[in-house]
Amino acid sequence: MQVAILAGGSGSRLSEETVTKPKPMVEIGGRPMLWHIMKYYSHWGHNDFVVALGYKGEYIKRYFVEYSSLSPDLTISFTDGMVQRHENGSSMEDWTVRLVDTGIYSQTGGRIKRLASHLGNETFMLTWGDGVSTVDLDALVEFHRSHGKLATLTAVRPPARFGHLELDGDRITDFSEKPQLGEGWINGAFFVLEPGVFDYIDGDQTHFEREPLERLAADGQLMAFRHYDFWQCMDTLREKMLLDQLWESGEAPWKVWA
Repeated sequence: MQVAILAGGSGSRLSEETVTKPKPMVEIGGRPMLWHIMKYYSHWGHNDFVVALGYKGEYIKRYFVEYSSLSPDLTISFTDGMVQRHENGSSMEDWTVRLVDTGIYSQTGGRIKRLASHLGNETFMLTWGDGVSTVDLDALVEFHRSHGKLATLTAVRPPARFGHLELDGDRITDFSEKPQLGEGWINGAFFVLEPGVFDYIDGDQTHFEREPLERLAADGQLMAFRHYDFWQCMDTLREKMLLDQLWESGEAPWKVWA
């Protein structure tokens, strides 16, 4: 199944990091967030990616051109500039990556609609280029196929931003640092979609999270796959630091690959 990833955002709340690069290329543990997302999908057998580019899209193009050439063993001919890769048994990602310019100022819906010709007339997966999770992708796809609707989004409980207190008068009876909220669900992305969703998107300035999802819900075509485990976006430097700490600790929940 093809995986569409929106990677065109500027990441204004990460401005210290995104002056020279798009948000999905901000690094966690020395690797771009986009790489982490693709490695996660690849672990579940999804290796065909269509990446929607926008802000500083040339940065992402250069990264993948260079990444694909970094085989462990190379022969370089300085006379004619030829570079030959040698297979030596080491594993390289079995990825096909299409990098599609979807406009500097396009909104999320516009970017998705511009990918329509690349995704064909088949069910596809979609996510944003700024978040990781431990969502069971096999179960997600199975759930989508079971209900027969046009769209499935992964519903998550967001991590609390501050420590949670239980009070008895002025006495704190329970303190929990950054727990998952006990109630309330938000859009965690990690969608599975049918081509019919393109009909719900008007054009470049359409925000997918607004009119298209609102209309899909009103038409009874939007279903929620509840995910109770780890999910974390990277909207702020604080969240980037949290993800870095998880990676450096060796306990990053989304690192399921060997």
